[in-house]
Amino acid sequence: MTESISEKQAEVSFNTASVKNHPTPTRNEDDTVLAELGYKAEFKREFSMIETIAFAFSIMGVVASVTSTFSFPLVSGGHVGMVWGWLIPCFFVMAVASSMAELVSSMPTSAGLYYFSAKLAPPKYSALASWITGWANITGQITLVCSIDFTCAQMITTAIAVSSDGATIMSAGATYGILLAILFAHGLVCSAATNVLARLNLFYVMVNGNELPDPIFSTVGTTIAAITALLVCSGDNKVSTKDAFTMFENNTGWSNNGWAFLLAFTAPMWTLTGYDSAAHISEEISGAQRAAPIAILVGVFGTQVLGWLLFIACSFATVSVADLLTGSLPLPMGQLFLNVLGKRGMLAIWGFIIVVQFVTGAAQGVDASRVVFAFARDNALPGSRWWKRINGRTQTPVNAVWLVMAGAAVCGLLGFSAAALSSLAGASVIGLYVSYATPIFLRITSGRDKLVPGTFSLGRWYMPIGIIAVTWVSFIVVLLVFPPSQAATAQEMNYAVVIIMGVFFFASISWVVSAHKWFHGPIKNIDDSTLSVEGKELEF
Repeated sequence: MTESISEKQAEVSFNTASVKNHPTPTRNEDDTVLAELGYKAEFKREFSMIETIAFAFSIMGVVASVTSTFSFPLVSGGHVGMVWGWLIPCFFVMAVASSMAELVSSMPTSAGLYYFSAKLAPPKYSALASWITGWANITGQITLVCSIDFTCAQMITTAIAVSSDGATIMSAGATYGILLAILFAHGLVCSAATNVLARLNLFYVMVNGNELPDPIFSTVGTTIAAITALLVCSGDNKVSTKDAFTMFENNTGWSNNGWAFLLAFTAPMWTLTGYDSAAHISEEISGAQRAAPIAILVGVFGTQVLGWLLFIACSFATVSVADLLTGSLPLPMGQLFLNVLGKRGMLAIWGFIIVVQFVTGAAQGVDASRVVFAFARDNALPGSRWWKRINGRTQTPVNAVWLVMAGAAVCGLLGFSAAALSSLAGASVIGLYVSYATPIFLRITSGRDKLVPGTFSLGRWYMPIGIIAVTWVSFIVVLLVFPPSQAATAQEMNYAVVIIMGVFFFASISWVVSAHKWFHGPIKNIDDSTLSVEGKELEF
């Protein structure tokens, strides 16, 4: 990459000229940018570029996420749902991720999405745009923590069932108890110091380094191992290439096959969430304007490619969709591994997948806590004075961490419903993607001339890419509130709409009654009217 790329040469570019003399920005340079955004530095900047990429990648946890959501494409299209139900949404998600990367590069702050909305909205509606985005994002963040940890609990119960040869099938109550234990463990992990969290995620994704442990613990390694095992160990017991890519089965309960297929999009949409984490930890990143957008783009693209390859392997290895759907195990992917690898082989790879999902949940817990902290820092939450406190020893928002875990525990009560995963997945995707789309919509409307480009810029392509992103999110929000079948019972109801509308009514009533009087969007927390950094005086 050259040091300067002209706009004529490339519309989508990284402007490295701005960091020509400082390939790795210092803490003071990062803090200068943060001060220009109105915030003082409160975190230690201990996430490097590679650790930031690892963090964004870890939240999507491809092999564990595919394992968790395998039932969606199985029901909604069978082999076609697996292969094409994953691939098609990837193109549209990349449009969302690219737009977000541009915003993060321009405004690297933990406030993230709701800060972007405030700055890009018309001044009259700045606070309202920020309020809507913030509440949508918090809703998605907490339900995503819950859904990740809930599926981690399901993985553990699946392992227990297989190891006991089906003699021990855990109840919904026992699964909820395991969920609470996982949430408690994640609360402890997420309360740790920043340098501990950074090393944890680097350990998880795994890059070359003398001090690093065996790479088998990485998400990439586990994903490749799963793909290889399914293709090799299935031997001749595979479907044909034609069937793997074109065989369609509708097991949804919807009579329209086209609509049934669209419901398979739930799997990639749930997996491809949380990449805004790079924004929420940007105040803990060294060289945030460059590292954060790279982390988003690399994390999303890498997850898309590995996820598609894994689904293709699953499609070849799935001889009977019906057998997987009617099995006694909580997760159909467990039955597929058991069929292909046998008991020992299944439990071996399943153990690594559980580890991946556990660390994915920990990473998401960190992300969610930073969102809560940032929103509380601007006094937008009830009890903000508690949730915005930084622990003096760890320099992390410990109170915000435990608020997230408590909220996830409440959402986990949906585990007693037959449609628990679809409800939690739908709520998390809707909440997060609404918060993604809001600042993007403002970017292509009222904020066309307001954005100061950072290191990464889409150039003139921001408009068509932004339109695609907003249109896609509008479509997916409508899709994910529908139940899995036309004749849904109370047990099978998709309760995502209950969660989303509950938060919507609370936030709306709060705004109308009082919040519009005292919430004015992001609050500058630098006391002095000027701040000197490396001899430069910053005006506010």
